[in-house]
Amino acid sequence: MTTEEFELPRSRQANARLHALVPGGAHTYAKGDDQYPEDLAPVISHGRGAHVWDVDGNRYVEYGSGLRSVSLGHAHPRVTEAVRRELERGSNFVRPSVVELAAAERFLATVPTAEMVKFAKNGSDATTAAVRLARAATGRPRVAVCADHPFFSVDDWFIGTTPMSAGIPAAITELTVSFPYGDLAATKELLTRYEGEIACLILEPAAAAEPPPGYLAGLRELASRHGCVLVFDEMITGFRWSEAGAQGLYGVTPDLSTFGKALGNGFAVSALAGRRELMERGGLRHCGERVFLLSTTHGAETHSLAAAMAVQATYVEEGVTARLHALGERLAAGVREAAAGMGVGDHVLVRGRASNLVFATLDESGRPSQPYRTLFLRRLLAGGVLAPSFVVSAALSEADIAHTVEVVSQACAVYRKALDAGDPTPWLGGRPVQPVFRRVP
Repeated sequence: MTTEEFELPRSRQANARLHALVPGGAHTYAKGDDQYPEDLAPVISHGRGAHVWDVDGNRYVEYGSGLRSVSLGHAHPRVTEAVRRELERGSNFVRPSVVELAAAERFLATVPTAEMVKFAKNGSDATTAAVRLARAATGRPRVAVCADHPFFSVDDWFIGTTPMSAGIPAAITELTVSFPYGDLAATKELLTRYEGEIACLILEPAAAAEPPPGYLAGLRELASRHGCVLVFDEMITGFRWSEAGAQGLYGVTPDLSTFGKALGNGFAVSALAGRRELMERGGLRHCGERVFLLSTTHGAETHSLAAAMAVQATYVEEGVTARLHALGERLAAGVREAAAGMGVGDHVLVRGRASNLVFATLDESGRPSQPYRTLFLRRLLAGGVLAPSFVVSAALSEADIAHTVEVVSQACAVYRKALDAGDPTPWLGGRPVQPVFRRVP
C-alpha cells in the first residue's frame, strides 16, 4: 500500500461515534483526532510493549505512550501481575489499606527529598492541591507559573491563562501571573513587583532544555527570600530524569513537588509530596486552620498503588532511566541523520532530553508549521509509526528504532518535495493538524 492509499475506515467510523457520545471525541484534548491528519487518527484496539494495534488491524511502533505515562511499555508483566494480585484482594475500602502505607514508604524511599506524600488520581488534582496549600501557608492570593511550560492543571487558576478560558471568571485568572524559564532577574522583578502577594512559584524543573547553570538553585534562594513556596511539577521529569525526579538529578529541593504519568505506567495515580511542615497542614496533627488538601474516593485504590510500587522497583532494579536515555540518544541520532540525508536537517528537528524527545517541523522560512507537521505525521502513520512525539518507552527494541528511522527517512523525502514546491498542501490529504490550545474549534 502506498502512503497515498493509506486509510483507516474502521477508525474513522469509531471516531465519528466517539464524537457523538464524548465531547471532543476523546478524554484528553491532546489525544483528539484534530491532532492527527484528517481521517488518519487511529482508534486503538490493544497494545503490548512498544507496539499498539488499531481497530483496522494495523500495527504501529508507538511513541509518547499514554502522554508519556507508559514508560515501561504496555501490559508490562511486573506491573500487571502486581495489579492482578491486589484486584483479587479488593480495591477500595472504608478505611486506609495497608497498601497505602507500603506505597507511601516506597515513594518516600525513592524520592528522599520529600518527607510526606499524598496520592491522587491525576496530575491536576496534585498541582491544584499544591497551589491551595501554598496559598494557605502564606496567606497570599497570587500564583506565579512558568510561562514557558505548556500545562499544569485543568483547574481554573491555570486554564484561565490559556486561549481556552471560556467559563472562567477574570477575577480568578488575574490572580495567576507568569515568569520566564531560566531568567532569574525577571523572576526577581516579578516577586518584587508583587511583594508579599505571590504564594508560590510553580514550574517544571526541566523541559525542552537543560536548566541553565545555577538556575534552579537561584530560584530556590529567591523563593526562600521572598517567603513563597517553590513547587516543582515533576509529572514528566519524574522517573524520566531520575527515579527521584529532576530534584534528585540536579540536587535542588523544592518545598512541594507533584508526580504522575510514569509513576503508574498507565494506571491512574499521582502524588503530591513535600516538606512535612507544609504537608501537615492538610492533616490533623497541627493546631492551625485546616486545609482541604486532597480527598479523593479513588486516590488510594490498591491496584494503582501496587502498580506504582512495581514501577518504582522496576526503575531502580533494572536501570530504566538509563535505558530510556540510551534509546532516545540512538533514535535522535538516527532521525537527525535521516533528515540531513534527505536535505531537511534544518526543517525536521529533534529536541529535548534523550528520554523525553519531541520533534519540530519547520517551513521554508524556518518557522514552526502545522501543515508540515501534518505531512510528516501522515507519512509516519503510513509507515507504521504512531508518533505525536519521539518520547521513548523502555520496551522499544533496536529493530523498532531502526524501523522508525527508515520511516522517518521516507517521510523526509516527501518533506523535501514539499519544500521544493514551496507548498505542502498536495501531501496533506485534508486539513492540517491543530494546536491543542485554541479559542474556537
